[in-house]
Amino acid sequence: METLVTLQITIFLLVAVGFVLKRIHIVGPQGQKNINDMVIYVILPCNILRAFLDSPAENGFLSYLEVLIISVFIQAFCVIYGKIAFCKEPEGRQKCLRYGTICSNAGFLGNPIAEGVYGAEGLMLASIYLIPQRIMMWSSGLAVFSGTSDKKQTIKKVLTHPCILACILGIMFMLADIQLPPGLDGMVTAVGNCNTAMSMMVIGMILADINIRDFWDRTVVKYTIHRLIIIPAAVYAVCRFLPLDRTAFGICVLLAAMPAGATTSILAEKYDMEPAFATKMVIFSTLLSLPTICIWSLLL
Repeated sequence: METLVTLQITIFLLVAVGFVLKRIHIVGPQGQKNINDMVIYVILPCNILRAFLDSPAENGFLSYLEVLIISVFIQAFCVIYGKIAFCKEPEGRQKCLRYGTICSNAGFLGNPIAEGVYGAEGLMLASIYLIPQRIMMWSSGLAVFSGTSDKKQTIKKVLTHPCILACILGIMFMLADIQLPPGLDGMVTAVGNCNTAMSMMVIGMILADINIRDFWDRTVVKYTIHRLIIIPAAVYAVCRFLPLDRTAFGICVLLAAMPAGATTSILAEKYDMEPAFATKMVIFSTLLSLPTICIWSLLL
């Protein structure tokens, strides 16, 4: 509980910093766009590569194969679920909602919560669980925003995106147990460690342009119920009948119950797909995740 509260406070303080920077005009529209591009094309790829380099290989894959397989099925379920649940929404909102269903904030919130609840074993299981999500985030997830009627062009955009290239390199290095040279490793780590702070500040900058009277949105409430309650409930119902130990079962449900990822806002801003709506999704679902994650933790 203490870990969760601390993380939530950290998130909202970082958002507040970005909000203030935009409101007092230290960062203008062009500066915000430049920071957004820097997060997508430099900071996020380094963060992804670092995450794969830190993930367990060989024995870890064999020992936690069941968690990896369950995570793959959860991601596939979320792709289909997002298409069905939000098919009647306008195009811009639908893209944000579908991406937010595929990509949660399990990377930032999930790892420390997994470690806090289940210890070192939970952290290792969480790192395995997140591998399919990181791949889906920058393949199917990215295609939601960047997709065109030309499927070949869509595939080309996705495969040449720096974050997908980071995923490919990360998987290769992880399987081959390759470590970067010390200087390069330090650079990747230092840049990747900026991800949380910069991503949350970008959300704060977007939030600064939203009229507080327009913040309430029934569609955002609907999304939050799907993301924090219905999806993890489905995972809980299925995993109850699988021969999983308590820790693996808990990790799968907890990480399925995470709020919208910060990249929802960042990519919505990048592709001009209702970034204000995407920011409301992130903020509202993150706020509501405090009680819901606590409830799921008690049920597990």
